[in-house]
Amino acid sequence: MKAVKNLELATVPKESAAKAEAAAAARPVRKSAKLAEVCYDIRGPVLTRAKQMEDEGHKIIKLNIGNLASFGFDAPEEIQMDMIRNLPNSAGYSESKGIFSARKAVMHYTQQKGIKGVTIEDIYIGNGVSELIVMAMNALLDAGDEVLVPAPDYPLWTAAVSLSGGRPVHYVCDESKGWMPDLDDMRAKITCNTRALVIINPNNPTGALYPDDVLKEIVEIAREHDLIIYADEVYDKVLYEGAKHTSMGALSGDVLTILFNGLSKNYRSCGYRAGWMVVCGDKRRATDYIEGLNMLASMRLCANVPGQYAIQTALGGYQSIDDLVAEGGRLRRQRDVAHQLITAIPGVSCVKPQAALYMFPRLDPKIYPIEDDQAFIAELLEAERVLLVQGSGFNWPEPDHFRLVFLPHEDDLRDAIGRLARFLEGYRKRHGT
Repeated sequence: MKAVKNLELATVPKESAAKAEAAAAARPVRKSAKLAEVCYDIRGPVLTRAKQMEDEGHKIIKLNIGNLASFGFDAPEEIQMDMIRNLPNSAGYSESKGIFSARKAVMHYTQQKGIKGVTIEDIYIGNGVSELIVMAMNALLDAGDEVLVPAPDYPLWTAAVSLSGGRPVHYVCDESKGWMPDLDDMRAKITCNTRALVIINPNNPTGALYPDDVLKEIVEIAREHDLIIYADEVYDKVLYEGAKHTSMGALSGDVLTILFNGLSKNYRSCGYRAGWMVVCGDKRRATDYIEGLNMLASMRLCANVPGQYAIQTALGGYQSIDDLVAEGGRLRRQRDVAHQLITAIPGVSCVKPQAALYMFPRLDPKIYPIEDDQAFIAELLEAERVLLVQGSGFNWPEPDHFRLVFLPHEDDLRDAIGRLARFLEGYRKRHGT
């Protein structure tokens, strides 16, 4: 009897294991079909390989992401101190739209930018702009709805449209005209299903800054076709050679416009996750949409409260970003060095950025006949320990561009671009170009 019992005990685990294996084979856990068209290659497969290489002991020069703290750009000390002082007040939830002082500061900022009619209730504080972009798309889109998105774009916009059940339709920005939006292409891609258009100004990844005449034409297109304008303006203070930024909200008083901005870039505070969304323009017809935004804001309870306490101090304090972008400032110097070095490489051209932290160089296809730009960037990583992001990661349709972040110190930039030049020289030799 005892032997039988022992036999039973011995066989149970094997049977259980077999059942578990069969169940796993029969019912794999798959990701949602909504993610089929979603990608974010800034932190994609090539970065995964870079992390593996770091674990193996390799030092990687990362030019893939605009994470300012990683390159020694510190958040202003007064912002840090205000967050610390307010930590005792930050343990509870705030109002779903955000604390009063932060929203009031944003309201004053809209007035400085010439945006009329914005009240406290039109402002939503979020865990960075990224959360608010997804919220804005979720509140708007049904299956089959279309949103015009620039190509190249910051890929979260395309992903957020897809994730919300919509269809991103990319209008081209024209490199030969300084990466300005191709307005004819924008008009040609509007259908009866188009609900909105997106502009990223200043632009990521190209560094383009749109002049008022282009912005006014975009407003006219939105007005003519009854579209919402979504304007990503998170780099509106990272401007070179005295350039001026005009907020879309200052030009679109009779068109429903949603603005996005935050502390991550202008104030070197990426990890604080403090961004805001402003509903402006013709709000009268948007009552139902705004109700949807309020619902989603309430569902996530609130944005992180310590980061919210940084907003009033940031917007009202000394604007140290002006020193960084001025002649002789660190960002200005690094942009100039990176542009000089990258355009000195045979077969590489690049529109010089007017704003932001990036440039989007072009590889002449006659000299660099690249078929798979992600594989090309992966090969560069393996050979030279330099991490970039391929142009297709920004929804650019051809395998002939990449984005370069010019945040590292000058010596590191020279090293990284020197390695890139060496890799490209080898590529030309291998392909006889």
